[in-house]
Amino acid sequence: MNDGQPSYIVGLDFGSESARGTLLDAATGAEVAIHIDAYAHGIMDACLPNGTPLPPAWSLQDAADYVASARTILTALGKGRRILSIGLDFTASSPLPVTAEGTPLSVLHPGAPHAYVKLYKHQAAQVHAEALSAAHAERFAHFGGRISGEWLIAKAAQMRAEAPALWGETARFIEGGDWMVWQLTGHEARSYGFATYKAQYSPETGYPDDLVEGLGERLAPPLPVGQAAGLLSPAWLAETGILGPCTVAVAVIDSHVVLPAVGAVGGGTFVGALGTSAAYLMLSENFQPLPQGIEGVARDSSLPGLWCYEAGQPSFGDCLGWFVRQFADDGDLASGFARLNAEAEALRPGEGRLLALDWWNGNRVPHGDAALSGLLLGLTRKTTPAEIYRALMESLCFGARHVFDLMLSGGLRIERVLMTSGLAERNPFLVQMIADVFARPVEVPAIRNTTCVGAAIHGAVAAGIVADFREGAARFGAREFTCYMPRPEAVAVYERLYAIFRLVSADATLREAMHALGALDM
Repeated sequence: MNDGQPSYIVGLDFGSESARGTLLDAATGAEVAIHIDAYAHGIMDACLPNGTPLPPAWSLQDAADYVASARTILTALGKGRRILSIGLDFTASSPLPVTAEGTPLSVLHPGAPHAYVKLYKHQAAQVHAEALSAAHAERFAHFGGRISGEWLIAKAAQMRAEAPALWGETARFIEGGDWMVWQLTGHEARSYGFATYKAQYSPETGYPDDLVEGLGERLAPPLPVGQAAGLLSPAWLAETGILGPCTVAVAVIDSHVVLPAVGAVGGGTFVGALGTSAAYLMLSENFQPLPQGIEGVARDSSLPGLWCYEAGQPSFGDCLGWFVRQFADDGDLASGFARLNAEAEALRPGEGRLLALDWWNGNRVPHGDAALSGLLLGLTRKTTPAEIYRALMESLCFGARHVFDLMLSGGLRIERVLMTSGLAERNPFLVQMIADVFARPVEVPAIRNTTCVGAAIHGAVAAGIVADFREGAARFGAREFTCYMPRPEAVAVYERLYAIFRLVSADATLREAMHALGALDM
């Protein structure tokens, strides 16, 4: 159409506790509006909405919250506007059981924990992941010979073992992002990105669907990222007031979606997405065997034509949030963060003589063990809250450095380091610390709402608004970057602290003690 009416694209980001949407001008790439909507039930880790208590290590969500947030956001951004495309990303792996029509089993069984979305933070499937990994290590060569308790297969195994009747009612076991695309378009469309990284799909052998009885029939072949999943349904057009037709793209893993938004569309780029958790992505044109300890690698699953090595920290910003809420919240959480951040920044590296391990929600790299826990070493009666807070920040940077070093040890070429998403945008002190710990320049793109913009670019590619992700990055992505240079005096101290961090994190006896503490029968 060329009637002079402006056209727009939308990016939806389904995060841990809320969804966010951004509206971009399709011609200029300018951000026109944003809208955020919190999930009604948030993260359910104590009880279900009807009061049914949850066991330890459970973390669930109500799929109805995703639909409600999407409706609110799309109405706020799109009512009366011509929206050409919608792209969306989702926390992963966050699967749910549904009927053949796509109805979540939680609608039919509101008191059954296994009927709900198992959020990526859900740790109760770890024992199933370990059993599958021990028995089928050769099947997971691109994933270090193991799968995580956070991933779809382990969560399916847990449901099959613990709730066989509900498993029998499950027609589809599906990632939350794929399910949301189903709701928007009216038909199922699985994402190749979710399938490869979270369900170990490969184009040669398909899913390893024999590992959990009946899983294969509850999955479906995936579609490539950047491809259209379908059009926004007439019902959604009517409900939101969007002027169509509007193309909906295949869903994308939330951390992976940032790549085109920050200009990471070629090899040699290491990208960290720093939010509640942290994900690290290493892009390469050529394949190298998976470095020991890195979580996984796949081709065409994040961007077409590129291998993407993936690793992460299951607790990042939420570790700092926990400390502020418990020990520095004076009624205003934001002011507590700001005060501790300023006090920690005034300290010199290593001044508190403290060391922390960043395992507050388990460990992905190098141990792949959700049962591990956090640690603070060096506490005395003189230790201050600011010193602890700084040690926690340093531990996050050391964990990221460990991932970086493993990538290098695997022979991967790293020419550029980018840090993005919420914490990178809001906390320059943290990014400077990363540069000092890495002893490398670190760039932060000058762009807001990175995940939403990345999702919008996926929608633009799917709708043919841009020819490919390079053009999408150029039109809609970051144009300017802030570069943080390592400071030699800080680098020298952090090299010594990092060596201690590696020594402690490699201690098998310490990990055994953590397991024993977690297994105490109270």
